Amino acid sequence: MLDFELQNHRPLRELVYEELKHKILIGNVNPGTRLMEIELAESMGVSRTPIREAIRKLEKEGLVSIEPRRGAYVSDISIKDMVDILEVREDLEGLAASLAARRINEEEASELKRITEKYSEAIISGNTDDIVKYDEMFHKLVVSCSGNRTLMQMVGSVQELALRFRYLYYDDYSRYEDMPGEHTGIMEAIINGDEKKARDQADLHIKRLKNFLLGMNGRFSKK
Repeated sequence: MLDFELQNHRPLRELVYEELKHKILIGNVNPGTRLMEIELAESMGVSRTPIREAIRKLEKEGLVSIEPRRGAYVSDISIKDMVDILEVREDLEGLAASLAARRINEEEASELKRITEKYSEAIISGNTDDIVKYDEMFHKLVVSCSGNRTLMQMVGSVQELALRFRYLYYDDYSRYEDMPGEHTGIMEAIINGDEKKARDQADLHIKRLKNFLLGMNGRFSKK
């Protein structure tokens, strides 16, 4: 049940929407799951109205599919969906890394080092939640260090969609064992002010992830 008392300054429909969206993005509600309004309302301790509004909003964002006379279901994830997202991230985050190398300040550099170290520690411990947490924080901070608000807005929505399959590809150790080194390469290039190398390292990081996903043929259906 949601603790609405701590957030009573915000509309209930927004809290319900954000909670349900978060559950879908992190994989707590699996693709193909039918969203039952009554069950969701009971589990969250709310009426069916904000649940219904949240489902309709999530449908517009492509996270939920509503089928006539059948109900609402969490949308499936395909290899193509993931590759499409990474193709966009490749260009945008490469640009962000390049700009970050030009504009990063000492405080941001210190935080980028800290998050890079935390990510490596999470990989060693095998804590999936921390791995996803610090992976997401790393990429968001790189974009923030670019100092470009328009770029931050554009990348923000793309990175949010990427969160949905982070939990899936981190199940395969063969990929994420190499990622701390890739993060470190991006971080060092940015802190050293090497714009070209920062962009190249960020591009390579996303390309490797894209190629890894293309090799996961047996796990997701291609669309």
